[in-house]
Order: sequence, then structure tokens, then C-alpha cells
Amino acid sequence: MAEANPPFDRRSNTVTERLIIVGSGPAGLTAAVYAARADLSPLMIEGVGAGGQLMLTTDVENYPGFPDGVMGPELMELFRKQAVRFGTRMVSSDVSQVDFASRPFGVWVGDEEYRAESVIVSTGASARWLDVPGEAKLRGHGVSACATCDGFFFKEREIVVVGGGDSAMEEALFLTKFASKVTIVHRRDEFRASKIMASRALEHPKIEVLWNSEVIEVLGDTSVDGVKVRDVVSGAIADVPVQGVFLAIGHDPNTALFAGVLDLDEKGYVKTFGATATSISGVFAAGDVVDFTYRQAITAAGMGCAAAIDVERWLEAQE
Repeated sequence: MAEANPPFDRRSNTVTERLIIVGSGPAGLTAAVYAARADLSPLMIEGVGAGGQLMLTTDVENYPGFPDGVMGPELMELFRKQAVRFGTRMVSSDVSQVDFASRPFGVWVGDEEYRAESVIVSTGASARWLDVPGEAKLRGHGVSACATCDGFFFKEREIVVVGGGDSAMEEALFLTKFASKVTIVHRRDEFRASKIMASRALEHPKIEVLWNSEVIEVLGDTSVDGVKVRDVVSGAIADVPVQGVFLAIGHDPNTALFAGVLDLDEKGYVKTFGATATSISGVFAAGDVVDFTYRQAITAAGMGCAAAIDVERWLEAQE
């Protein structure tokens, strides 16, 4: 049971929370629902960009329980309402600093200090974008960084995949299930992908490649009409008519805050041990900040559930 009056940290004159959740995508919000129902009275520091990458998604058709689909922002608002219903308290600002050297752990939002017996990190990951004209305006309207999420909407349409690694090959091959034609745009004259993945893409009848090329603009007003492509060798520019643009140039975990604090892998993702435990006892992690393989809302939510249960059991073991 949560204490009626949380303990006071004499070092900082701050009330000590049972649990602070940093981040508010599907992982963090699911963790909040489970933790709140376990009477942990979690404090969520959701950040200015609350809701995670689903806030950039229009129709979500692969989340269970929504047979007619649901808008990404609407789904995240439902997650949030459910977390609040069970007693989660929200701080709509970004965490600026953490101190996990000793308990209670320190979390700062600007000059505001918070202390907690346990922490769940669920800050997610961000897709890399091209930062070219038209791209930001058409995100969710033909521009995507997730073929698994959005490929279904491009049945019998022509699309472009930007990238040259294994993830780009995987995206392109997956998209051939729906699209009438997939054009891979790659700025070099050979793929960085493994030979087997590159061969599968090159041999597929629906896939074409524009070598030594880069997308310099996404065309369209309310939806994608095409891309402007530049040949990096000759400098020639051409318009390519397509209805979708999928970026497969990587993701960056949102872990700058935890560098030198938690163990991170070579790509910057938080290392977990067992299920959701991190390198520091009492600090747990869930969602895309850990998972570079699946990157789906449903898997992130499952990890958030696991993290909340792990926290509850860990706190019980400390008593």
C-alpha cells in the first residue's frame, strides 16, 4: 500500500515519491496505469512532446481493441486519461537532469527537484528525418518512418524508401506487399545492407533503385504527390511521382539525459538485465528507449506493464 504521507528527504526538503516515470509514450503510460492500480501513486514527467511517436501518426489500425482504427493522438489521449483516472499525477515539462547515484533518486525539471524510491525510464526513440522542404508538413500524410505501421494505407500506390541499410531493405520488401512499385533512393552506388538483404531487394520485381541520389524535397499540399531527387554525381534534379515516402535512415534513442548515468549500448539504447532492470538497482526502462527491434506501440505497452510490475516487486523487496 502507498503511504498516506510520503517520506520526506531531508537532503533536499523534497517529498519522496514511490515512483517517477520519465516519458509518456505507450510504455510510460501503460506503466503508469499498472503502477497507479498497485497504489504506487506514480508521478509522470511526461515532457513537452508528450505521447511519443504516435502523436505523429494519423490512423492506427493495428492496435488491438480498435476494429475501425484510431488516430494516434486520440489513442495516446485515451492512455493518458486511463492513467490519470487511477491516480497518476502529471508534470508537463521535460526532465533536465537526473541523479541516480544514491536513493532516493533525484530528477529535476529546471530548478524544480523531485525525489523517488524508484524510476522508470520510457523516453522512447526518435526517427531520423531528412529535414527537407515538405517533409514535416506531410508527416502522417504520406511521409512515414514506419512501414509496419503505415504500409497498409498504400495499397496499389507507388512509394519511395530512403536508405541503404538492412532496415531500408526490410522496409522496402515489406512494402511490396501493398505498393504497386517501391523505389529505393540511396545516395551511394551500393547498399550498406548485408548481401542477402540487398540481393532480396534487388531481385524483387516491384523494387527499383535510384543510385547516387538523394531526396531534396517532398512534394504535395495535403498529401504526398512526389519527391524531388538530386543525382549527387551529376547534380541533375528530377521529380519522381509517388504517393508515399518512407524513411529508413535509423532511429536515435532519447537517452542523452542518461549518458554516463545508466549503461547504454553502442547505439545509445538503455541496457536492461533480465526484463526491465537497468544497471542501477531501482531504475527500470521500457519501450523504444530499450527496444530497437520491434518499435511498436503494442510491444512498448507490454514492456511498460512489465516495468511497473518489476517496480512493485522491487519496492516490496526493499521493505
